[in-house]
Amino acid sequence: MKLSPLRLRLLLACLLAVSFLGAMDHTVVSASLATIAGELGALQYMSWIVVGYTLASTVLLPVFGKLDDILGPRRIFLAALSVFLLASLSCGFAADFSWLIAARVVQGMSAAGLQLMSQTIIARVTTQRERPRYMAMIGAAFPVAILIGPLLGGLITDQWGWQWVFWINVPVGVIALALAVFALPQLESQHTPHGFDIAGAGVFAISLVALILGITWASDQGGTVSTVLALAVSLLGLVLFAWIETRAPEPMIPLKVFRNRTVAAGTALSAIIGVGLFSITAYLPTYIQMAYQTSITISGLVPIATVFGMLCSNLLTGWWASRTGGYWMFPILGTALGAVGLFAMALLPVGQPLWVPMAIMALVGVGTGAFMNLIVALVQGAVPVQQTGTITATVNLVRQIGSTVATAMIGVGIAASVAGLLPIGLDAATLTPQQVHAAPAEVQAEVAQIYTSVFAPVFIALAIAYAVGILASLCLPRGRLSSAPAGASQGANKPVTTHS
Repeated sequence: MKLSPLRLRLLLACLLAVSFLGAMDHTVVSASLATIAGELGALQYMSWIVVGYTLASTVLLPVFGKLDDILGPRRIFLAALSVFLLASLSCGFAADFSWLIAARVVQGMSAAGLQLMSQTIIARVTTQRERPRYMAMIGAAFPVAILIGPLLGGLITDQWGWQWVFWINVPVGVIALALAVFALPQLESQHTPHGFDIAGAGVFAISLVALILGITWASDQGGTVSTVLALAVSLLGLVLFAWIETRAPEPMIPLKVFRNRTVAAGTALSAIIGVGLFSITAYLPTYIQMAYQTSITISGLVPIATVFGMLCSNLLTGWWASRTGGYWMFPILGTALGAVGLFAMALLPVGQPLWVPMAIMALVGVGTGAFMNLIVALVQGAVPVQQTGTITATVNLVRQIGSTVATAMIGVGIAASVAGLLPIGLDAATLTPQQVHAAPAEVQAEVAQIYTSVFAPVFIALAIAYAVGILASLCLPRGRLSSAPAGASQGANKPVTTHS
């Protein structure tokens, strides 16, 4: 559907606002966790403020994708935004931890709808040629939230109290809701549904919850049995889900769509982003603090450099792809930069100045941003318009699962390796950067060497993941992005581009 320039700008402002709110709720709460848990008296359950939100938003992605294809995005977007605002209010009024976790779960569920509908709405109102630029703008909300979220959360908590970390969503969300009512067109579904895949949705939700719980428990002491059981349930559930999807008249995720090489390659690239970069960013500050003997504040400069490189590259490549119609080189160059950068991190000797890892990880960020949101636009153009919601949800889902699984595996591996290498007198369970910095110089040097040697194979493994991404990028069809109206030239067996 073609919108007037004014209506498109208002719609874009609305989508930017809600994308920013959804992304911020992943990061802004982090600075307030200890305060919230302390005031509500549940320090041992502190992580569930984040886990509950992430779990709910991940599980609901494929459900919202299918609902988008059946009902159209307008009703889902308005409903999700309304629920998100009510859940934000409820979080701030929480009188105990159970109340807060329940409200965070609802907030995460609605945030999944906002994240997904923002991308599918752009796909419905723009041509494939225009889409990368707008996708890049919407996608910029995530790196911006990473950059300013913890700082903003800390300032709000210190000045107004932790409740306002959630309540700040309301005025921005109400403005976005008013814009959406006016600017968001009907965008009715072009698909005649043959029922809803309730069995597939249920089995997939159970499998995904079991998977996330299993990898969450993997880092807990004494959690071996529960981890194995959860992962076994997840594996069996996923096998059952695949069986259901091959027989369902209206599958939650139509597996045959992966026969399209654009979809298969784009989905693989999305998973590689989660595995190769998003997983390691959580551990970069610890690595820098221990290997480079920096303070907590200074150690944040490396992930900031990474995210800043990602942000700039994302906006630049989105603009360039829309301007020229060319796209094929960006995933290839991006994955190559990521692989080279992570391999260079593995080879860094101890004692380098801090600007060296900052520059290298910024390069990895530039490479990732070059194709991070571009591949969403590509896979959307490779399927019939009535499957836009499903395929967009799938691309986002594999990225989140890849990040979650890889993050847990890296954490368990680092903890086990460091514990086995530390010198006598240092306990890995209680070791802090402050303790290391106060130790004699030879102990500091030994700890720095240990962390460098432990992280080196991690960086190599992630570099290999990006190298696989180069192969996936080469599988994308060559050509130029189409300027035809949304859905006009899309089809399950047609190429994503029109050749010049």
